[in-house]
Amino acid sequence: MAGIRCARCNVTRYYKPAELREVIGNVTIDDVRDKVRCQQCKSREWMSAQLFHPTGEQAHTIRFRRLVQIRWEKRVIWRDE
Repeated sequence: MAGIRCARCNVTRYYKPAELREVIGNVTIDDVRDKVRCQQCKSREWMSAQLFHPTGEQAHTIRFRRLVQIRWEKRVIWRDE
């Protein structure tokens, strides 16, 4: 399990490592910190990431963020001449 925390907002979100790999790529946990951004404050500088194994009650109470889909948008930009 991976925990990604914004120290500014004091928010921690938990992810499955396989799903993070799908979105970010095959990088180390230290590189994940540089590639994520807080959804609340939009900052990157306060982020931290760690891998851990939940035990006991913690394993039952943690809520994961699950990957639903990845969308690639195609935008058309026009210029008048």
